[in-house]
Amino acid sequence: MPLAAPSLPLRALRLLRTSLFTQVACALVLGVAVGRLWPDVGTAVQPLGDGFVRLIKAVIAPLVFCVVVAGIAKAGDLKAFGRIGLKALIWFEVASTVALLLGLLGANLVGPGTGMHVDPATLDSSAVDDKTGGGHLPSTSQFILDALPDSAVGAFAQNSLLQVLVLACLVGAALLHLGKTKVPAILSAVEQAQEVVFAIVGFVMRLAPLAVFGAMAHLVGQYGMGALTTYGKLIALCYGVALLFLVLLGVALKVITGLSLWKFVRYTREEMLLALGTASSETVLPRMMQKLRAAGCRDDAVGLVLPTGYSFNLDGAAIYLSIGTLFISQAVGVDLSLGQQITVVLVLMLTSKGMAGVPGSAFLALSATASALGVIPAAAVALLLGVDRIMDSMRVATNLLGNCVAVFAVSRWEGALDVAKAKRVFDGGQAAVEEEPAETARPTEHAAPAETTTPAGTVPPAASPASGH
Repeated sequence: MPLAAPSLPLRALRLLRTSLFTQVACALVLGVAVGRLWPDVGTAVQPLGDGFVRLIKAVIAPLVFCVVVAGIAKAGDLKAFGRIGLKALIWFEVASTVALLLGLLGANLVGPGTGMHVDPATLDSSAVDDKTGGGHLPSTSQFILDALPDSAVGAFAQNSLLQVLVLACLVGAALLHLGKTKVPAILSAVEQAQEVVFAIVGFVMRLAPLAVFGAMAHLVGQYGMGALTTYGKLIALCYGVALLFLVLLGVALKVITGLSLWKFVRYTREEMLLALGTASSETVLPRMMQKLRAAGCRDDAVGLVLPTGYSFNLDGAAIYLSIGTLFISQAVGVDLSLGQQITVVLVLMLTSKGMAGVPGSAFLALSATASALGVIPAAAVALLLGVDRIMDSMRVATNLLGNCVAVFAVSRWEGALDVAKAKRVFDGGQAAVEEEPAETARPTEHAAPAETTTPAGTVPPAASPASGH
């Protein structure tokens, strides 16, 4: 006699117990409800989200260092690594420029600030100063200097990804120069440290639902839903342009690699939902590196392109900045000419590169753009204070997907992508990831036995709650 199928409540409980996606989705809905009904409670549980972000940030620098060092050493070609970096920068610049132009085009067609007739004298510019903490965006020369570490320990202590990348490149180059015969234990030690970091990530990811609950409850409790009606046109425009940009990214990914962006989103749906719930793409950087490597991208391409994109490829921020600049100009009655809008693009191409890690960076970039134009009152930037937090989801999702597409595109461009493996993983989900060999250093090695036991292409056992693919 065949066994009876589990009842619907039992299946739901099993799904809730085993699927990280389901856990995070439920936590997100619960957080919105708590923030809406009990705003004070929502504010009180904010440390749940902040604590999770802190724990993830603690392992990002060691992880990036290990992946890049191992990637260079396994690839065995420093020139190839340099080519990957150059191709990544070219892709970043093209993608960011397209995002800026789409934002300006959308703002011109829709006119989200037209008819507001705001008097800049009535705005409180000190609120912007409070948001930015009196900081400023670094100049180009200062940005380059800040990317160079003056202390090996300081780069890790300050969690500066660019400085860690520079150190990792130097260490990887030194390993190649000396050869495995002179330093035979270094590479294996780096790979073992990498395993430890991935295990830690698996432990911390168990706390993801609590983090999403705390972050969403705080967001809804503090900001409410009022901004949705006041800035509805601006919000709809930003999200609409971001969606159009993602469609174009999907087309580019299909043309260049033959892969589907939608299947990639489905493959990484847990990480995407977590990034949206916590309003931080940094929380999923370790897991995204794992999944990109498991999907056939070579270690050195993932290790260089993805972390660098967090500073150089902020497509979602570019869309928001271009639309925001025209919104505040329209709101105060300033009609920008074509030449001034071209100036906006040029200024934002520079200022958006130094935004990562700077508090209130969007407002600093908008203020710098307004100053460069000389016709928009700086106080008008305060108009965006009420809606900025709502734009986080758009910026995070667009930035994250833009960087992941960049990894695939640059990997394909460099011949460092196993397309057949990527398609198998996308179609097979989590099970396909776990069945693949760990070694992904060369795109043609999927038919050969793995050379190491490094879990480059697998999710460590500690991350088992994420098996909801």
